[in-house]
Amino acid sequence: MSFPTSDPRILARREGGLGTITIDRPEAINALERSMLQAIRGVLDAWVTDPDVQVVLFDATGTRGFCAGGDVRRLFEAISRGLISEAEPFFRDEYSLNAFVDEYPKPVVVFADGVTMGGGIGIAGHAHVRIVTETSKLAMPETRIGFTPDAGGSWLLGHAPGRLGEFLGLTSWVMGPADAIYAGFADHFTPASRLPSVREALTTRADPSTPAELVLLFDETPDPGPIERAREWIDDAFSADTVPEIVERLGALDASGVAAGEEVSPATALAALTARSPVALSVTLAAIRSSRVMRGLRDALSQEFALVSWFMATQPDMVEGIRAQLVDKDRSPRWSPATLADVDPEVVGDAFAFEPERPLFE
Repeated sequence: MSFPTSDPRILARREGGLGTITIDRPEAINALERSMLQAIRGVLDAWVTDPDVQVVLFDATGTRGFCAGGDVRRLFEAISRGLISEAEPFFRDEYSLNAFVDEYPKPVVVFADGVTMGGGIGIAGHAHVRIVTETSKLAMPETRIGFTPDAGGSWLLGHAPGRLGEFLGLTSWVMGPADAIYAGFADHFTPASRLPSVREALTTRADPSTPAELVLLFDETPDPGPIERAREWIDDAFSADTVPEIVERLGALDASGVAAGEEVSPATALAALTARSPVALSVTLAAIRSSRVMRGLRDALSQEFALVSWFMATQPDMVEGIRAQLVDKDRSPRWSPATLADVDPEVVGDAFAFEPERPLFE
C-alpha cells in the first residue's frame, strides 16, 4: 500500500506492519532538499498514530548511496548574497527532523548502504537500528566546506570512543562499515545482498519479534577497520587542547614512523587538517567537546543551529568551501584566514556566543 507524499522524491508504502520511506533522488546520491525533509516529516507524523505501521524503515534508490547529505548547492546563492532568512529554514527543518527520528515512538531502522554523509547521517545516525553494508561510506564532511559537523553529527562524534570524534570531525574522514560500527555511527553489518531478507523479516515480524533482534539474525562481524587499528595514536594526538597542538603531535608521530603503511596514519591525518578551514577546525573541536557533556541530542542540535547561523552570518569560509567543493569543483578553497596561526583567539568564543533570531526548539 502506497502513501501520498508532498514531494515525489520521497516514496512511502506499507507492507504488513512495516512502513518504508524511500529517498528517490539517485542522480544526486539522494541529497536532501527542504521539500524532501518536509515530506519525510509528514509521513512520520501520519504514521505515529497509524496502528498498522509498527516499524519504520528508511532506504533509498540507486546504487551509489543512502544519502549524500543536504543539497547545499541550492543554499549557496542565498548564503553568498547574505540572504540568511532564505537559507535558515532548511537547517531548521533538517535539525527538527533529526530530533524527531531520534525520539520517534516506533522503532526506526535504516539501511545506510553506500554513501551516507552529513545530512544522511542526520537520519541514519539517529535511527534506532542502523545497518551498514560492505559498500557503506559514512562521514561528517563539513570541515571540507568550511563548516562544522551538524545534523546531530557533533553529538555522535562527541560520544565516539576515545578521541575518534575529534579525529573524524576535524579530518572529515570517511569510515567503512567496521569503523562506522566501532565509532558508534552504526549498529550492524549485513551484506548488501541480504538486505531484501532483512526487509522481509521486518515485514513478516517472525520470531524474534523486535527489529533489533531480527536484524541480529543477519548480522556479521567485520574485521577491525583502519581507524580502530589506529586508535592508540589517534587518542594521543587528538586529545591535545587545541588544533595547533594536535597538528604538532601529528607531526611528531609522523616523524617517528608510527603506523607506517596504514591507510590511516599521522601523515594522512595531518594532510587532511592542512587542507581544512582553520576557523572550521577551531569551532569543530570546541563543538565536539561541548556535545560530549550535553544532556542529549536536542541540546547538540540547538548548539549546531546557533553555529550554522553564525557561519552563515559572519564567515566567508562556508560559502568558499561550498564553491570549491560543490559548485566550481576546483577543490582549491581560499580560506580566510588561511592558516591556524592567523585565527583570531576570540573566534571560538564569538561563535558560541552567537544567538540566532529564533531558537531551534521553541
